[in-house]
Amino acid sequence: MEHWETLKSGGLRFVWEDNLFRPGTDTFLLSSLPRLKPGLRVCDLGCGTGLLGLLLLQRQRDLTVTGVELRPEAAALLEQAAAENSLTDRLTVRRGNLREIRSLLPAGGFDLAVCNPPYYPVGSGKLSPSPALQAARAETACTMEDVCGAAAWLLRWGGALCLVHKPERLADLLCTLRSAALEPKRMRAVCRRAEEPPSLVLLEARRGGKPGLAWEPPMILETAEGRPTEELDRIYFRQEDLP
Repeated sequence: MEHWETLKSGGLRFVWEDNLFRPGTDTFLLSSLPRLKPGLRVCDLGCGTGLLGLLLLQRQRDLTVTGVELRPEAAALLEQAAAENSLTDRLTVRRGNLREIRSLLPAGGFDLAVCNPPYYPVGSGKLSPSPALQAARAETACTMEDVCGAAAWLLRWGGALCLVHKPERLADLLCTLRSAALEPKRMRAVCRRAEEPPSLVLLEARRGGKPGLAWEPPMILETAEGRPTEELDRIYFRQEDLP
């Protein structure tokens, strides 16, 4: 079943489907990491139904976002969302496997790549019977190496890759990025509450960047009383007035 929702009052609309990619907090948090400016060419690797691209376009309308998506039913929903929001000139999708990125998109054609990748290696836990949900959680359709290799092909020299991952895989992620000539430059831990350990890591790497990693202040999602923090409310557009 399809579900249509609005990012904020008067804002862009996104779609999701029960058996494909449900909207998750991770995607909203990741959308806050890139430093957006007008004219950026963005590629969303494993874009699903296009929520991340729409979040970026809600924050900065003067972008062009190209998604890469393996599942045709998800790509079709992205195209519906682009039409629904009159963004067919700014939000498009290439249907195919990011492992074959060289046949899908040109080298060095993007300023920014974004990805909410599967977090877990195959065999590390029970898998959903749904192939789509399997691919969203575990590296059944693409691995960390596949994502980093695709980003390295797509990005211009100095272009950025922004992604979200689990802290327990941080060492693997840093090594994989460097092996793909993507230098980790900016990192931020995400904690549910200030006294708790990180549950996610947001990371930006640059193609051909010089060594030097900046730790930014952690993102806290809840106050001690269990209410959303002001930053989380901003990420979800809860504090914005009508346009």
